Amino acid sequence: MRRATVQACRTARLAPVWNIAAKRPCPLTFNHLRGIRPYTGSRRSSHTPVASQLSMHRRKLSLAVISTVVASGAWYTYQGDTVKSAATQIRDFASSALNSAYAEGPAETTRRALLVSGDQFYTTTLSKDQPLAKHTDDSDRQVLEMLTPEQATQKLRKNEESYLVNRGKGVVRYDVVQVPSNSPIEDDHAEKIVEIPASVAAVSNGEPSSDWMFWGVFDGHSGWTTSAKLRNVLISYVARELNTTYKAASADPSLLVPTSEAIDAAIKKGFVRLDNDIVHESFKEVMKSKSRRVAAELLAPALSGSCALLSFYDSQSKDLRVAVTGDSRAVLGRRGPSGKWTATALSEDQTGGTPSEIKRLREEHPGEPYVTKNGRILGQLEPSRAFGDAFYKWSRDVQDTIKAKFFGRTPHPMLKTPPYVTAEPIITTTKIDPSKGDFVVMATDGLWEMLSNEEVVGLVGQWVEQQQSAAASTGSKAWLQSWFRFDSQKTLPVEAASDASSEGQRRPIRQQQYDISGAATRFVVEDKNAATHLVRNAMGGKDKDMVCALLTLPSPYSRRYRDDVTVEVIFFGQGPDSRTVEVNQEASASEQPPKSKL
Repeated sequence: MRRATVQACRTARLAPVWNIAAKRPCPLTFNHLRGIRPYTGSRRSSHTPVASQLSMHRRKLSLAVISTVVASGAWYTYQGDTVKSAATQIRDFASSALNSAYAEGPAETTRRALLVSGDQFYTTTLSKDQPLAKHTDDSDRQVLEMLTPEQATQKLRKNEESYLVNRGKGVVRYDVVQVPSNSPIEDDHAEKIVEIPASVAAVSNGEPSSDWMFWGVFDGHSGWTTSAKLRNVLISYVARELNTTYKAASADPSLLVPTSEAIDAAIKKGFVRLDNDIVHESFKEVMKSKSRRVAAELLAPALSGSCALLSFYDSQSKDLRVAVTGDSRAVLGRRGPSGKWTATALSEDQTGGTPSEIKRLREEHPGEPYVTKNGRILGQLEPSRAFGDAFYKWSRDVQDTIKAKFFGRTPHPMLKTPPYVTAEPIITTTKIDPSKGDFVVMATDGLWEMLSNEEVVGLVGQWVEQQQSAAASTGSKAWLQSWFRFDSQKTLPVEAASDASSEGQRRPIRQQQYDISGAATRFVVEDKNAATHLVRNAMGGKDKDMVCALLTLPSPYSRRYRDDVTVEVIFFGQGPDSRTVEVNQEASASEQPPKSKL
């Protein structure tokens, strides 16, 4: 998929080159037990989540030796004893340290397994020769075999991608990974590089063109269709508006380049125009067709929803703009005077519990005290800005019409003055200095539930250190040559957080759920892909039992413990200029599964 001067043209994977001239689960409810606590519900659910009554005590195991996991899963009969809860439930399920207490006689080879039954999890052992079973009794219990560390690593790396950007435009590499919890995954992502000729934008230094680079992560909820729609077309909508704005400015001798306000307005217009097409234009087309089949196809992206986080880098101005609709987040990593990295949030989480969003909504909907309730829009939807989610945007008449003629649901009883949710993004602008080796981490909230901004930046810094050590020993890794070196440290190489650094952002609630300490010693560097490195450490790092357990849990049970996770890490630097974008085979999965298509 190589086209013109840029190799690897892609929509969701390789970065296409265009020539322009031509979430959400209901609030976590803890049962106040120690360790891991599940939650129930979905982003759109209106009922109150009921905490699982898990009382997980150490169950009695036979004196047989529990050996390492081998072969495939197996049929088993649950032997009773008490149910495990708390952190010990997951960790003991994963633990390979249980001994037989020197049982007499030869022990039968067994494997660790997990039993899922409603809101409860049990651990058991599987005999070597027992076949895998889906249902073991009339109560719909399911049994599955514990992943080995090798299998867990394979699952973590299944959807990883890495690209070397050899265009000499200030970006040297970006890494991507997705780890699903829902089936299918509701997250999505897209990347594009747009080559801009001098006729569109004022280009200095005699360069024939500049680059616009886009990276987007999309956190879907109530289905995958909205995020897939954004993956297909959001960057196109934004690029068209930017094209119009830049052309208008280049034709004006007094401007030559658009003002910062004009660029922001173009990005916002692209977001809003796309959401209007998804929510309102689709309804008009459905009414013309009068077909339930057409309604099901056209309204799917409107009935589900998605947050959107889009970064736009102009290689000429070195400006990085981050546009956020929803609660995905972008964080900048930059070297500070002390030699450590500093973490700077480039976005604010937009939810029904964010003070600035509560203020906006109450000003837009006076006399409606329940416009936000329990941190949610009308007490239901968590993100206050999103694409789709038409039930918070359509009028009551439209919703009644759809329900009567096609399908739908009864409008929310507190629906008075929609829209309550908007797709208009909030945009920040940051000047990038590629010579300083800045990097940006973009991720859906599945990562930020597990790690703080500082931990994420420190982990990438730790990863860079390890990569540079490897490069020094091999004399390779040209993309790292422009990066600063720093000495190995026992703690993460990141400045401590200030009180204002997390303003408008939620803390990583999963650390409380998992009863995880803040010690940096829990982290590990095992992956060549920086995005995979972050997800591994979010799920347990050195605690391989925790990583294996979280990745073993099947959908939909896994959703109580972890969300879908999509992460992109963008490295800025002075790279080579061969005008290509190529797959970095060392940090990409050998097989890329097909993505869901609309």
